[in-house]
Amino acid sequence: MDAITVIRAKRDGHALTPEQIDWVIAAYTRGEVAEEQMSALAMAILLNGMDRAEIARWTAAMMASGERLDFSGLDRPTVDKHSTGGVGDKITLPLAPLVAACGAAVPQLSGRGLGHTGGTLDKLEAIPGWRARLSTAEMTRLLGEVGAVICAAGEGLAPADRKLYALRDVTGTVESIPLIASSIMSKKIAEGTGALVLDVKAGSGAFMKSREDARELAETMVSLGTDHGVRTVALLTDMSTPLGLTAGNALEVREAVEVLAGGGPRDVRELTLALAREMLDAAGLGDADPERALADGSAMDVWRRMIAAQGGDPDAPLPSARERHTVPAPASGVLTRLDAYGVGLAAWRLGAGRARKEDPVQAAAGVELHAKPGDRVTEGQPLLTLHTDTPDRFPAALAALAEEDAVRVERDVPEGDTGSVVFGRVTA
Repeated sequence: MDAITVIRAKRDGHALTPEQIDWVIAAYTRGEVAEEQMSALAMAILLNGMDRAEIARWTAAMMASGERLDFSGLDRPTVDKHSTGGVGDKITLPLAPLVAACGAAVPQLSGRGLGHTGGTLDKLEAIPGWRARLSTAEMTRLLGEVGAVICAAGEGLAPADRKLYALRDVTGTVESIPLIASSIMSKKIAEGTGALVLDVKAGSGAFMKSREDARELAETMVSLGTDHGVRTVALLTDMSTPLGLTAGNALEVREAVEVLAGGGPRDVRELTLALAREMLDAAGLGDADPERALADGSAMDVWRRMIAAQGGDPDAPLPSARERHTVPAPASGVLTRLDAYGVGLAAWRLGAGRARKEDPVQAAAGVELHAKPGDRVTEGQPLLTLHTDTPDRFPAALAALAEEDAVRVERDVPEGDTGSVVFGRVTA
């Protein structure tokens, strides 16, 4: 077996054999396949695609490059959720303790933000003392004691994916649906959860811009989960406008706590409950009532225990930005556009995100929204508040909003509800 033969096979439009896939992933992980060779193969996959059997084998080979966690010793069913990422997507924060309060164990391995999309770990690190890194033994113990854990994936989980992900990022091959799906699912299946619910987003602030591409990605991932024995379902959700009223780390934690307290923005609450019901059903706990767990305080109790168990202080004040700048409504009328990508880019430029994985983030930076599409606004009223510790970032954030035509107000449009954030569902 050699790399050139594998590259030529995919370059010429052939399906890779299971033996070719197993060999190339293992050899690449060991360093025997050069970066430029894997770059060529990734581009061939982007251009020529993979069939279902190839994607399933590619995913299995990446899982086989590392360890697989096992939570079968727990006395409750395990279920996880994965979002393909967006702006203001703080759903994991209220969702994990909510599902745990209803009887499931939630081993939520999460990541950091890159570019305009936020990262769950960055948000939680705004809480004083909270730590993202846990050993497998700690995870298992806390799942038994608390029911929910949100933490970073260990170095031993699908190391081939970590290496390939970095390569795709610099070779223009990130957009390949087979590579996206296998990247996500190799880690999620190796995580050892019994069931998985996917939140696949579409819109300007999402990775998949069109609903058609989002559905194709969801169908591919659901098939992968099913083929590997994990009960998997996906919701298709809108990311044309930010979720909730905040984009930024500490700002989003504050909003997540509002949801756990029984309030919060309508779209965040709606999506949290929709995903909770799917997770509970997939875990065999379909009779549980997540809405009651929000109302009676049990979800909040799990949140507080989860944060404390990972070294955080749930009562500590969250960081607050030293500088703020208000963006007024440009006219009177109905807000018809509040573009997710434009708002996410502004939050990133304010310091809430990073350009490279090693860059620091500002816990308090971000964008606060005072209206959502469908709301009537008056010229000059506060529409957005920009938060940062470094005021010289304001011009770049304002430029991002202008460049993306992020805000639009129209006079002769009726105000009203913009509809549900969930627009589809994919099952095996």
